[in-house]
Amino acid sequence: MGWFLCSGKSNKKSKKKQNKKPIDPISSTSEKSKLNSSVDVKKEASKDGGSDRIAAQTFAFRDLAAATKNFRADCLLGEGGFGRVYKGRLESNNQVVAIKQLDRNGLQGNREFLVEVLMLSLLHHPNLVNLIGYCADGDQRLLVYEYMPLGSLEDHLHDLPPDKKRLDWNTRMKIAAGAAKGLEYLHDKANPPVIYRDLKCSNILLGEDYHPKLSDFGLAKLGPVGDKTHVSTRVMGTYGYCAPEYAMTGQLTLKSDVYSFGVVLLEIITGRKAIDNSKTAGEHNLVAWARPLFKERKKFPQMADPMLQGQYPVRGLYQALAVAAMCVQEQPNMRPLIADVVTALSYLASQKYDPESQPVQAFRMGSSTPRTRREQ
Repeated sequence: MGWFLCSGKSNKKSKKKQNKKPIDPISSTSEKSKLNSSVDVKKEASKDGGSDRIAAQTFAFRDLAAATKNFRADCLLGEGGFGRVYKGRLESNNQVVAIKQLDRNGLQGNREFLVEVLMLSLLHHPNLVNLIGYCADGDQRLLVYEYMPLGSLEDHLHDLPPDKKRLDWNTRMKIAAGAAKGLEYLHDKANPPVIYRDLKCSNILLGEDYHPKLSDFGLAKLGPVGDKTHVSTRVMGTYGYCAPEYAMTGQLTLKSDVYSFGVVLLEIITGRKAIDNSKTAGEHNLVAWARPLFKERKKFPQMADPMLQGQYPVRGLYQALAVAAMCVQEQPNMRPLIADVVTALSYLASQKYDPESQPVQAFRMGSSTPRTRREQ
């Protein structure tokens, strides 16, 4: 349930704790008092008429401590501004789970905890992570999810160790299409629609065979209904993924999520981070780097991740980049509906690329300007 102000720097969860602050200053004393007060999830949910639909299991803190061997360091999966995530095994049924322990000294309050429980209790889709249960004992706030064995998409795209397998083109398109389907469910199937608000690579978790699921719903908002065109709210999200109109005005729409998805799709195609201050001047922001290249098709091969080693279909690359370019349009009304994105990416995912029988593009490792040639 991590959240950032739309400025600053995004760091990998497993390596460095994220510094997450809302745009409106909130005193830490106030937040701590909220977090330390007891919360009855079903009682709070009943105010919105949803308590009878909460299927999530309630856990005692001692049971989750036992599942993680008292939150032992070797069970730690990752860490972010929300707190820590541990791998655990429930003694009651021997199920392997991921347990998120919210930081009691952080800015994650009862509201975001409740939103996460309510959203994931009421929303179910193959591309949304499953919430198994929660713990609200005293000042403890923990969430129990299904365990996703392959970690996050971020783990497979950025800062990879030399011995780690790189994602091939087919797997990238499969992940992109699946993540889009999860977002489509939130926008088009949920009633009222849900704006995710925190779509990024670290929030796309991967199960067996790289099956993607959206996670972390603490920032999710119910979308506009009736004659309303947007929801006005504090600007929260992650720098590099926030739609420009939302960052400037606080007016949140479904198209805000489409922009964030476009950034993720660009990361999947290029292997670059949304924000990377290690790059040369002018290349720190992924979208800013990509926009001039979108205007010249002959430069599209420069945008392919060098880690693909030229193993991608030229037409598929062009089509995927065209989808990403539409999603990150500055004007929200120029962005496509997520349903149209799903249609395009599902088609690309169905077109399997075989480097043994299809052309391999020439490339130069470490260069952003690979030459293109065709080999049989």
